[in-house]
Amino acid sequence: MRAVETPFEKVTAKTFPKGPDVLAPGHRACQGCGEVLALRLIMKALGTECIAVSATGCMEVCTAPFPQSAWRLPWIHVAFENAAAVASGVECAVETLRRKGRGPDKRIPVIAIAGDGGTADIGIQALSGALERGHEDFIYVCLDNEAYMNTGIQRSSETPFGANTTTSPSGKKSKGQATWKKDMPAIAAAHGVPYVATATPAFHLDLMSKVRRAAAIHGPAYLHVYSSCPTGWRLKPELAVSIGKMAVNSRVFPLYEVLDGRYAVNRRVDKPIPVGDYIKLQGRFRHLKEEDVAFIQARVDQEYERILKLAEAFPAEVEKAS
Repeated sequence: MRAVETPFEKVTAKTFPKGPDVLAPGHRACQGCGEVLALRLIMKALGTECIAVSATGCMEVCTAPFPQSAWRLPWIHVAFENAAAVASGVECAVETLRRKGRGPDKRIPVIAIAGDGGTADIGIQALSGALERGHEDFIYVCLDNEAYMNTGIQRSSETPFGANTTTSPSGKKSKGQATWKKDMPAIAAAHGVPYVATATPAFHLDLMSKVRRAAAIHGPAYLHVYSSCPTGWRLKPELAVSIGKMAVNSRVFPLYEVLDGRYAVNRRVDKPIPVGDYIKLQGRFRHLKEEDVAFIQARVDQEYERILKLAEAFPAEVEKAS
């Protein structure tokens, strides 16, 4: 028999968690890092009664350089490819101890944290297995900064079309990244898990509420979090929050949830800003021409309309992003 239910409580300005930060100050993330901002908000929403598993990546390197650590809870560093596998094993161990009366009779979420490379590329096999097995208290978070930033700004399958990286360089015969972002939220939803969502720290209350919902739901939950990188994106550090809002308001990164297979858009953008306004702030797109931007704009609009149609086909009651 499972532990008691965890009620879902939306995070608002009035109910913002007052407790200490789980991620302590003094980490070594870059100035203006959107990823560490996202991670701090995620852990603030979860609180101290959880267990974190981090794959190798920016957040592991920046928060836990031996012998120091910024983590104020049980935390495990694992390899690039197996965060989901280790987290699922920890979840099983915690539940076994609870069932045998050797652990607290309450739900203790286990959260796996990895970047886009550790999720969409190297770790997708372990993630697929964990989602398919249906672990009850398992939350997986992909902090998507759209390249392998930790090892030198190499492309990943989450790098957007046209972006310049060290392994997809722009030049006379190349526009940079030649493929579109892999749709990891759709891949996760295809496993039939009860909860999938997209989020960004630019809409912090929406992000934290989605973390709370993921923790309250019985079964695996997948969160795909847009996380800007000033270094790899050639972005001014002070624009971390602004660029996240522009990504949403240009329809580049829609905010939506998938509850038991039902899509719902949290922030509908009927009057989007031009994708070109979003792109021009990032040096990684500096080489693109007007026709390239128009090509990207058409794709963005097409994908956004697809999400809207899914939401219209499967109505669901969800919170609106704020």
